[in-house]
Amino acid sequence: MPEMKYVILLGDGMSDQPIAELGGRTPLMVANTPNLDRMVRDGIGGWSLNTPTGYYPGSDVANLGVLGYDVTQGYTGRSPLEAAAMGVTLGADDLAFRCNLVTLEDGFSRMDDFAAGHIATSEAAAIIPLLNDELGSDAFRFYPGVSYRHLLVWHGGGDKVTTTPPHDISGRLIEEYLPNGADAAPIHRLMEQSQQFLLAHPVNQKRLAEGLKPANAIWLWGQGRRPELPLFVDRYGKTGGMISAVDLMRGIAVHIGFEPFTVPGATGWLDTNYEGKVAACLEGLQRHDLMFVHVEAPDEAGHGGRLDLKIQAIEDFDRRLVGPVLEALDKRGNFRVLSLPDHPTPIASRTHNSDPVPFALFGTGVIPDLNRVYDETLLQTGSLSFSPGCDLMPVLLHSKSMGHAG
Repeated sequence: MPEMKYVILLGDGMSDQPIAELGGRTPLMVANTPNLDRMVRDGIGGWSLNTPTGYYPGSDVANLGVLGYDVTQGYTGRSPLEAAAMGVTLGADDLAFRCNLVTLEDGFSRMDDFAAGHIATSEAAAIIPLLNDELGSDAFRFYPGVSYRHLLVWHGGGDKVTTTPPHDISGRLIEEYLPNGADAAPIHRLMEQSQQFLLAHPVNQKRLAEGLKPANAIWLWGQGRRPELPLFVDRYGKTGGMISAVDLMRGIAVHIGFEPFTVPGATGWLDTNYEGKVAACLEGLQRHDLMFVHVEAPDEAGHGGRLDLKIQAIEDFDRRLVGPVLEALDKRGNFRVLSLPDHPTPIASRTHNSDPVPFALFGTGVIPDLNRVYDETLLQTGSLSFSPGCDLMPVLLHSKSMGHAG
């Protein structure tokens, strides 16, 4: 029998709350998800609480929880993780910030789009040098990332800064959400100064001419210093690989010793290369014990308040990722697959919350329970639950069997 392999398929922000337009159902309840349902029907349905009390339910905190890390130990913030993915080494005096390219409206007073219309990576790559030319210094340096997601490093930056994720304030006036605290003034100033020259950039003029949203400002948030996270292989005795379009997840991979896989055409949106992610997952299993495949699209649709696109993202996740991975592993044998979100991103609020999320667990040694479908009803009927969610990983990896006959 081949050695046991493990796969985690994560649909970022996939779970939700009841929606009146759907007759009190959620996107997961109405989406066509035969493969996720099969995982529950022939395996276990349960729930996990991936965000500890007192922490913002960001994808950094929640995904570290899924990976079996207690973020009350060693975690410092989101942006240092993204810095690692970009190959940026932070010094002891460096403070890293996520730098979103955003669209502000009404005289730069309202957050119209936290993603600048999902600006292309190639377009953003032409904008970041201008930020360095206009705002860069010995203290401040900008680094290009993917689409709207970039990095600012503040050498000698102060910790007394409070910031707000821009996806939390879509459609709102920004005044009360600007950086504050004793050390916030330089960061606030950079954000305001960016508004003075970005709109005139040729990339933005072209986007406006094409009816697209311009990246007419930057938004700085998610700051932190270099973290100290133990390697996954030291903690759990397994090697791993990470497949994701976003720097945050690749940065987590770097810090915990996972191999980060690059998939051409992986975008973090509906047009991502699912087939490439499947191929990379199966290839990675040839040399690693565990592969983690992250899909950003459901979360992005949730932030945008787009119910139709969230349902599409869930169905694409099920049909183009879960199904093909299960088909390949069925032929191989001796495997376990876990599928879940990191956190909910409800359509109504357009931002994350700290609620528990449903999971489906299927494979070798998993004894089916009485559950039959994958959706938020598992929060009441799930046969396994984990609070905190980081307790799920050791059970996944080290339990010879789990569940009970139904």
